[in-house]
Amino acid sequence: MNDAQDRRWMQRAIELGQQARYWSAPNPPVGCILVRDDKEIGAGFTQPAGQAHAEVMALNAAGDATGATAYVTLEPCSHQGQTGPCASALTDAGVARVVVAVEDPNPQVAGRGLAALRAAGIEAELGEGAEQVEADLAGFLMRMRRGYGRITLKIAMSLDGRTAMPSGESQWITGEDARADVQRLRAESDLMVTGVGTVLADDCRLTLRADELPLDANAKGRALAHPPARMVLDSKGRTPAGARILEGGQTTVITTENIALSGLAQKAVLGADAKGRVDISAWVEYLGEQAFNDIMVEAGPTLSGALLRGGWVDRLIIYQAPKLFGDAARAMTAMNVSALADAPEFEINEVTRIGADLRIIAAPKG
Repeated sequence: MNDAQDRRWMQRAIELGQQARYWSAPNPPVGCILVRDDKEIGAGFTQPAGQAHAEVMALNAAGDATGATAYVTLEPCSHQGQTGPCASALTDAGVARVVVAVEDPNPQVAGRGLAALRAAGIEAELGEGAEQVEADLAGFLMRMRRGYGRITLKIAMSLDGRTAMPSGESQWITGEDARADVQRLRAESDLMVTGVGTVLADDCRLTLRADELPLDANAKGRALAHPPARMVLDSKGRTPAGARILEGGQTTVITTENIALSGLAQKAVLGADAKGRVDISAWVEYLGEQAFNDIMVEAGPTLSGALLRGGWVDRLIIYQAPKLFGDAARAMTAMNVSALADAPEFEINEVTRIGADLRIIAAPKG
């Protein structure tokens, strides 16, 4: 294979891996292509947890993979988990060459898969397509490297940076296209998070709405079969038993006291900060224990401000509507910054028009 062919086939594997992002968690969404004589003979992507990985799906589709080249977006696993080691499956199938985009930082793998392939006489290469795969697997890779997944803060606001009218009215700031895009982001997340203030003000659900998901039928089916879990940060247990966020699936309420909360599916009691609110560092540690790769926060100014002020936001996504709310409307965050030098600073990665609105994607600078 030449470099151009490697790029082409790895791109195909990347596109396959993207199809798994709606249901693979806590496993990463991986794609695999098997190629012989510059022709695809098998393809696959990660199935839900406990089921086949991408490499096994591709091998099953190929039937005979003798002498083939495998393009895999993440290093094949080398350990026995809920499924067998994929490095062994590739070896047993007689694959001659394996091209991997990114080494798996999972301590149970961490180069062992590549080493096992090479020990078996298979040519194994690393790095093709790495930049795109690092972006696609960001949540999983962050969790493996630092102990918790990617935290995305999503905010809808006006041109003058307001998120609600003085009365609290906020539906809908943005148009239908932007709201559909938010549904896509929810589908790509493992966990949706809000604060009790938003629950009390909006009685939000934070669910996937099938009629608004901008996905094809197959992707929509995968997303709806594995919707994100939901979580409410509620230090004093004020979430009403009849709140809509408690309906139709698992919701965890994070409190600071062992309060009886009727009607809740799950509760976790964590430490409090100096203001008596849920300690964010304890909450982030809890997230890592639950193995969430991608966490998306849709919250009011108090929780949003705490996350931004503490440097806990990995990705900030703002949907900005071409409207002006005025200075009496509610601010984007409850966050006091006394000097310009102390202001949290972000680097804008993307600005896209979504219908009549703008979508701004930014990450902490540095």
